[in-house]
Formats: sequence, C-alpha cells, structure tokens
Amino acid sequence: MIFLIRKQIIQRQHLSNAAFKNDHSEPHWKVEEVEKMERIVGSQCFLHLILYLQIFTSSYTIYKAPHFSSSSSSPLHSTFLFFHFLFRQEGERRIRMAILILFLLPLLVRFTSQSPVPDPELIAQEVQEKIINATRRNLAYLSCGTGNPIDDCWRCDKNWVKNRQNLADCAIGFGKHAIGGRDGKIYVVTDNGDDPVNPKPGTLRYGAIQNEPLWIIFARDMVIKLKEELMLNSFKTIDGRGASVHIAGGPCITIQYVTNIIIHGLNIHDCKQGGNAYVRDSPEHYGWRTLSDGDGISIFGGSHVWVDHCSLSNCRDVMLLGHSDSYTRDKNMQVTIAFNHFGEGLVQRMPRCRHGYFHVVNNDYTHWEMYAIGGSAAPTINSQGNRFLAPNDIFNKEVTKHEDAPESQWKKWNWRSEGDLMLNGAFFTRSGAGASSSYAKASSLSARPSSLISSITMGAGALSCKKSSRC
Repeated sequence: MIFLIRKQIIQRQHLSNAAFKNDHSEPHWKVEEVEKMERIVGSQCFLHLILYLQIFTSSYTIYKAPHFSSSSSSPLHSTFLFFHFLFRQEGERRIRMAILILFLLPLLVRFTSQSPVPDPELIAQEVQEKIINATRRNLAYLSCGTGNPIDDCWRCDKNWVKNRQNLADCAIGFGKHAIGGRDGKIYVVTDNGDDPVNPKPGTLRYGAIQNEPLWIIFARDMVIKLKEELMLNSFKTIDGRGASVHIAGGPCITIQYVTNIIIHGLNIHDCKQGGNAYVRDSPEHYGWRTLSDGDGISIFGGSHVWVDHCSLSNCRDVMLLGHSDSYTRDKNMQVTIAFNHFGEGLVQRMPRCRHGYFHVVNNDYTHWEMYAIGGSAAPTINSQGNRFLAPNDIFNKEVTKHEDAPESQWKKWNWRSEGDLMLNGAFFTRSGAGASSSYAKASSLSARPSSLISSITMGAGALSCKKSSRC
C-alpha cells in the first residue's frame, strides 16, 4: 500500500509540474517531503476505509429494518452512492464531510430501526391503569358509571350527538393516536345500496373511498349488504352510534395500506367471500381484487387503526391482522382490540395475528368453533381481562392456536393471559416469556375478582344509543 501511495504521489506531482511548467523532467523532492505526504495520504486512506465499513454496516442495518421500503437500494448500492458523492468533494472539505458522516450515521441507524412505539409493554400497562381507574370511579359513583375509560370519555356527555368527533380523543392503547375523520366534515349515509366501482353519493362506500377526512354516520337503522369488500381510504371514521347498523350478508371491511381509521359501534356478521372483481378504493382508482377470505375485518399494512365496540357474529373468519407470514413489514403493527363482543356462529380469527404486537383487552367471547385467538410468524399477544366462554365440544376448549410452526418454534412466541375469565373449560396456552410469572405487571388484572371482569365486558359490543338522550 505504501508503494502505491508513493507512486500515486509522484505521478500526481509529475502531472502537476508538467501542467504548470510545461516541463517533462522528473520532479526533484526531498525524502522528508515524500514521507510527509505519505503520512497524509495514508491517514486519508485509513479514514476512507473506516468510513466505508461504517456506511456499509449502517446501510445494511437500515436496509434490514422491517418497516423500510423493500424497494430501497441495497447496502452495496447505498455505499457506492455515498462514496460517489463524497469523492466529488475536494481536499479538506472531503475530510470534514467524512468525519461528519461518521458521527451522523449511528444516529440515523437508531432513528430508522426504532419501533413506532418504543415500549409496547408500557402502552399495555397504560391501558390497564386507565381501566382500573375508570372502574374505581364507577364503584365510587364518581362518574356516569360505565367502568370503561373509552365510554366514560364520551357517554357522560348529554350532547354526544352534536359532539360526535370528540370520540377521536377517547382512544387508549396502540390506537390512541388514531384521529379518523375528526378534522373533516360529517358525512351521512342515507342509502344502504352498494356499487363497488361507481358508488352513489349517500352510500357507505362513496364516503369511505373519498380522499378527504370524513366522519361517517347513519341517518337511520339499516342493513348494508356489500357486493364486494369495503376498501377504506385514510382518515375515516365509521360511527354507528345512534342507529342499529349492520354490515351483513356479503363481503365486509378491509383496511389496507391506509392510516387513521376508527370503526365504532357496528354490527358485523354473516360475512362472505368476495373478490375476482373490480373494486374502487379512491375517487381516482379502482382495481382487480382477488378472492378474499370472508373476514369481518382485515387489517394489513395500516397504521393508527382503532376498532371498538363492534359486535361480530356468524362469520367463518373474523379479524385478520397482518398480510402474510412473509410480509415482514407488519412486524411494526401494534393493535389494541378492546370492548368488542365476539358472538354466535364465529369459527376462528378473533383475531388471527401475524408478526406485530397485539393487546386483546376486556372483550367478551361467547362462542367459537375452532379457536378464538390465533397467530403465526411469531406475534406477541397480550390477553388481559377478557371473558372466554368455551363451546361444549370437548375438543375445542382451547382459546389459542399457534399456527404454521412446530412446537419447538412457537414455544418461543410471547403469548400471555392475565386476569382472563375462563368459563366452561376454556384454557389459554401460554408461550415464551408469557409463561413466566416475572412477566406480570403490577397493574395487571390478575388480582381482580371475576365478577368485576364480567361487569366490564358486559358493555362490550355495539351500544344501543338514542340520539335524543345520554347513551
């Protein structure tokens, strides 16, 4: 390397002399000058080598981050682009930029690799504390008496009909930042018809696909039979309060690659498969949809999604959370499923989770045929304060199902149950850290009486609210 440096110095100095003096004679240097230049160039080469390794390592870390775009440049390509830019600089400017990049890259890696919620366990604990505090207020007659922190946030308001959009400030858990259509206009559904490609104004689908934020409500009680799955656009709230709204008899709801969705107070049942048809997902675009699974609600590739106080029944599949086992970007999915009722005729997927972190809290499960909560691809499932009433079939008493993996693998998945009420022989198979007593939190429901859990889950599902009175 020293030989190459010496040769490079001599060649550059010779060209310089030739250019400025028009002299082709050999340059005459002192030995000390050559050695000094060797040390300078050697230091630069060492700095460039360290920089190369730093950039490649950082690029690789960013590239492998689960939420980073799969179409992004490879680590080698990223490293090449860095150096292409760097070596276009001259002299001391190049050295200063190299040192600056060395200091900034570790910060970039930490920023890129972090989870959307830095401490998922802290969010789960926060949910439990709010539920406990709300229950204490209820028992002390200091609130309007629901014991549910979401409901206490809005049901005490006599003018809730006029203040509907305040609901967006009541969320807890991973969906607490979902604002839905809070900052948009009120859109009233007046027509229960459906056209998957050219929806009419006044229909649910017309409001759901618009680009602007909308808070969608219903003019009256209605049953909506969708012809194809309902594709929601971002910043939408579907608010069923004040009417008995049923999404039934056809394909149901899909939340795909969108953000800020709130679904509250719907009855979702008798969902069917759809697909192999064109479906519109925005005013400007419709596309071909392949065959769907017939889930009540499917969520993948989304963020800030809150599904609350819905009643689901008579669907083979209920909630599918995560696109596929191979879609690793869903590792950042964080979902709270709270105060829903899973009832008659349900088979499985309440929910079915892939990757990600899922907090299932204070739901009421009164029926399933295969299992209630399932998952694959190593999801973390935290079940707290739910009521599970097992079917009479002795072979289907288990709440959980670890799917698509041998026991040697799923034993490492973190699934835990704390304070759940198990009825009629129901049981929850714990795994991973969830099987250890050290995983329990001081704010868990494990010490709460079963009667208290029943009182909380009793208010799960769609509420019967009248527009003219307190809900």
